[in-house]
Amino acid sequence: MEIRGSVELPATREHIELTTSDGLTLVGELATPIDRAPIATLVTLHPLPTAGGFMDSHILRKAAGRLPALAGLAVLRFNTRGTTSPRGTSDGSFDDGMGERADVAAAMDFVATRGLPNPWLVGWSFGTELALKYGLEHPIQGAILLSPPLHRATDVELAAWAHQDRRLVAIIPEHDDYLQPAEARERFAVVPETRLIAVEGGKHLWVGENMTRRVLDEIVAVVNPAALPLPTEWRS
Repeated sequence: MEIRGSVELPATREHIELTTSDGLTLVGELATPIDRAPIATLVTLHPLPTAGGFMDSHILRKAAGRLPALAGLAVLRFNTRGTTSPRGTSDGSFDDGMGERADVAAAMDFVATRGLPNPWLVGWSFGTELALKYGLEHPIQGAILLSPPLHRATDVELAAWAHQDRRLVAIIPEHDDYLQPAEARERFAVVPETRLIAVEGGKHLWVGENMTRRVLDEIVAVVNPAALPLPTEWRS
């Protein structure tokens, strides 16, 4: 079977609920390998919900569908406050990245309670803002930023990542609508340790199987490089 589109490879998939410090219930899913303990954990933060982002935004859904089997990773997805997906609707309402601080904390509390190993934040667009603003408050290995717009994260919040033991990886599409590679190099210069990956031909939404594979390859190269190269076919 060719691995492409929305194919779901074998994994243990569990509907979960997260409880925030302000009393909201957030809906989500945890996908883990069926045949081994996970090597690391991806805590995913979805794009802007007021522009259609949710836990099933395609790169995050495909990460959960493929990476437990292909790379031995646990993948946690959830809807931030007020966000709806086929999994359900999380309590509360969109708070432009402010109240969502508690949503990130609830996800990290879940990771700690379950003993999930080596957590990484993986943010996409709006999700990168949450990772940058609040990631350093938690015991993470680092953050992987897909198409970061750098709209809500302040220069001070970005600069706080400098000289940390937490890694910062920014994956920047060549034709991004908000932040393209040349400007990204200038903005991320305040964190000289940043690994900045410019993706030729890429766009903000990473449409197409080639772009999906490129993004997933880059994530795995950071989190579990021993799993590379990721196969393009699955034999059960």
